[in-house]
Amino acid sequence: MIYFLTVNYYSSELIAKLIGSLPVDRSIECTTLIINNSPDDDSIRELNNESVQVLDAGYNMGFGRACNYGMKWIYSQDSQAVVWIINPDAYLSDNSLEKINLFFQSYPEISILGTIIHTPKDEIWFAGGRFISKTGKIKTEDLLTNTDAPYIICDWVSGCSLIVNLRNFYDCPQFDDAYFLYYEDFDFCRRYANQGYLIAVTKDFGVLHQPSSITNRYLSRKISHSTYSYLLTLERYTNDFIFTIRLLRLFVYAFILIFIRPKVAFGKFYGLLMYSRQSTQRTKMKPLYQ
Repeated sequence: MIYFLTVNYYSSELIAKLIGSLPVDRSIECTTLIINNSPDDDSIRELNNESVQVLDAGYNMGFGRACNYGMKWIYSQDSQAVVWIINPDAYLSDNSLEKINLFFQSYPEISILGTIIHTPKDEIWFAGGRFISKTGKIKTEDLLTNTDAPYIICDWVSGCSLIVNLRNFYDCPQFDDAYFLYYEDFDFCRRYANQGYLIAVTKDFGVLHQPSSITNRYLSRKISHSTYSYLLTLERYTNDFIFTIRLLRLFVYAFILIFIRPKVAFGKFYGLLMYSRQSTQRTKMKPLYQ
């Protein structure tokens, strides 16, 4: 069974396009699950049918929590399923469900699989993620163009197109609720990689993605969540020295942007404030768990 899992936040038209791009293969069971983070968006319910189900979150719980809600529902239905998490502003092109099933039959060792992602202009948007812990650099890197290998092991893959092979997990895999938006995919991959699960990326199938077609509607909010999540990630996966250097660099850059792009600067400063508040709260709570 293959489940396509996507999150709606006032993006019904984009999700309709995504659903329209999904291949029809009656020999393979396939369900699309939409977690609705915008409960007053009535148009999303028009997409309900035999192969599409909408679950209302009740409020905007963020990307990671919404995916957790969907993953738990899927896991309760079929703990052996393949779950393809896909952005609402992405869609498939010339893919077959049989190809996906054959891939995991051939390479069952893979637990979390990213796919190659192109823009509508056929430019590569994602083809692998690397993490350099000594410098704290989180980067994308084209690992797929110059290889014929079916997959390449990497440090992290994009949540825009991320496939989870549930049969490899003893319980339902989950994103960390501390992330509202951005870097939850990196944290998801690193946590499970550290537990011995295999993370890889493939070009055997992929998606087309319209970058930031949703989040750019809310620029300051986007920047604030990205800044907060970036700092949280550095705190978890680098040392104090690297964290401090990158924090200072971020602060200086935000100050410069006040005179150039004030909305971006405001978003960065608010993200810094969010992180400071949450960090203080986590420090106060630590004795409770000692």
